Amino acid sequence: MRALVVDHSSPGHLSLTDVPSPRPAAHEALVRVEAVSLNFGEVHGATRPEIPDGTVLGWDAAGVVVQAAADGSGPAEGDKVVTLGETGWAELRAVPAAMLGTAPKDADPGALSTVPVAGLSALHVLRRMGSLLGRRVMVTGASGGVGRYAVQLAARAGAHVVAISRSPAQADVLRALGAREVHPEPAAVQQRVDAVLDNVGGQHLVDAFASLSAGGSLFNVGRSSEVDVVLPPDALMGDEGRHDRSIRTFFLLGDPTIDFSADLTWLAGEIAAGRLDPGISWRGPWTRHFDAVEILLDRRLHGKAVLDLK
Repeated sequence: MRALVVDHSSPGHLSLTDVPSPRPAAHEALVRVEAVSLNFGEVHGATRPEIPDGTVLGWDAAGVVVQAAADGSGPAEGDKVVTLGETGWAELRAVPAAMLGTAPKDADPGALSTVPVAGLSALHVLRRMGSLLGRRVMVTGASGGVGRYAVQLAARAGAHVVAISRSPAQADVLRALGAREVHPEPAAVQQRVDAVLDNVGGQHLVDAFASLSAGGSLFNVGRSSEVDVVLPPDALMGDEGRHDRSIRTFFLLGDPTIDFSADLTWLAGEIAAGRLDPGISWRGPWTRHFDAVEILLDRRLHGKAVLDLK
């Protein structure tokens, strides 16, 4: 089969080549991939010299089951699916039932492919915040993949969403997705918030944490700023209404026992019904992967990049 593999001699450190087809285990379905979406972390990871040439990356992919799991788990042959895994940038991938969600047959595979990392991360962090009805929730990096989903899902849960985006052009877009306020940076927010989903790290995290009300939590999902977090001496003080605040880490696959199938199926259905906007801002055939990688690494992409394999 063809796959997009790490190639440190090529532009973007990726190239299309032939690799062996996967041999699914008894609990895995074999999926013919129709579209994949790219995340900054994996694209940036491909540039790291310690990742050997020939490695197949890619967390997010959507396609059709061509061979159901031998143990009877998961979707049936012919089902359209959205999948989470580690080797998605290939024509075929073997996926366990816990990492598969079914989708309507007429759903756009490109839109579905944006769901796994971004949609699941947003959904699971927001759930950890508890009830959001009437609460002020800040989302930093709101115009990115996780951020866009977080804005939409938090707004639907009844939150007053405070979106942070350094791109002025994204303000109207974020308001249309459900944000009640849009600011260029957390320091510009005047009223305290109850919870934060932080995709940026660095000074954004410092200022977002300072904006938390008593008992509030900041969940750090991403570190796109790639700079150190340096807290001033009084940042952890608990006086003046700042008591019981916390900073919490997050890793989507931190618990290997989690079954994501129901959440993937629900998110896929919301995408197919038009109730969630996948935020695709670049799309093209996977033969043009370098174009997508370039804008991702240059941080010129707001939303998701999708590669079609057909």
